[in-house]
Amino acid sequence: MRVLVTGGLGFIGSNFILRIIDKYSDFSIINLDACLPGSNKQNLNELKIKNYSYVKGNITNKKLVERLVSRVDVVINFAAESHVDRSIVNPRPFIDSNIIGIYTILEAIRKHKKKLIQISTDEVFGSLKSQSAHEKFPFNPSSPYAASKASAETLVKSYTTTYDCDAIITRCTNNYGPRQSPEKLIPKTILLAEKNKKIPIYGTGKNIRDWIFVLDHCDAILRVLFKGKKGESYNISAQNEIDNLTIVKKILSIMKKPKGLIQFTNDRPGHDFRYSLDSSKISSNLGWKPSHSFEEGLKHTIEWYLENKKWRKNIPSKEIKTISWKTR
Repeated sequence: MRVLVTGGLGFIGSNFILRIIDKYSDFSIINLDACLPGSNKQNLNELKIKNYSYVKGNITNKKLVERLVSRVDVVINFAAESHVDRSIVNPRPFIDSNIIGIYTILEAIRKHKKKLIQISTDEVFGSLKSQSAHEKFPFNPSSPYAASKASAETLVKSYTTTYDCDAIITRCTNNYGPRQSPEKLIPKTILLAEKNKKIPIYGTGKNIRDWIFVLDHCDAILRVLFKGKKGESYNISAQNEIDNLTIVKKILSIMKKPKGLIQFTNDRPGHDFRYSLDSSKISSNLGWKPSHSFEEGLKHTIEWYLENKKWRKNIPSKEIKTISWKTR
């Protein structure tokens, strides 16, 4: 199978490419990535095999996207501006990548009659008090990032309805694991704790997310690729809801660091309290379920960051710092 992975130098995209290579020797992979914030060339720097190629470029580039799409069987679109904090400070890049980008891809798959898997997020459903969102749950995005991903989903749905495009949407909960940008909670906490520096936590730290190990997410996408139905959407979750403060305390405990490193900061604007997905559809229809416990995945993640000092070498220190809302 010939696959175009967009955003393949990012956290989930790079893990997905490595997962494909590990499991399927007959796949041919093109990785299209613009090297924007969130991408890291070091994620796949040592990958030198015949059935993998990297193309630097943006998914908004119509001619480039059309040329690459014409050469593959399926497009898996990970490419996105994805950091909520950044979207609050400057929404425009999120509109460009997450809306104009998917429009460009959709036009190319429509023209060349190819398959698309659009990688979305649980954030399209907004903050939930108690229930878990199923696939037909109404959208209620809170941040510009979430709104741009919800918009992308509606575009994909419109192309399946109007043009009969072969497209599937997946939505996942919070991922963690190797190769994640240090501006995210878990790697940020690991790297700051290693240096005995203060670890910032928004508000009271009681905001809840459902955490899934990145390789479980990758395996779910592969299951959708092989068995998913055209025009459907699939929620992906681990039913593993934990608040941010508990996660930070778990990391400090594993690393044998003092809880006094925790520092509470001003909450960010529009901070959703809880995300939760009902993933019974992918479980019952496609037979997928996560295979890593949170404790197992977290220990593996901590070990990876502490051992891979070469990967960390060129990371700007500003990526590990939090955004201060006092001056914005």
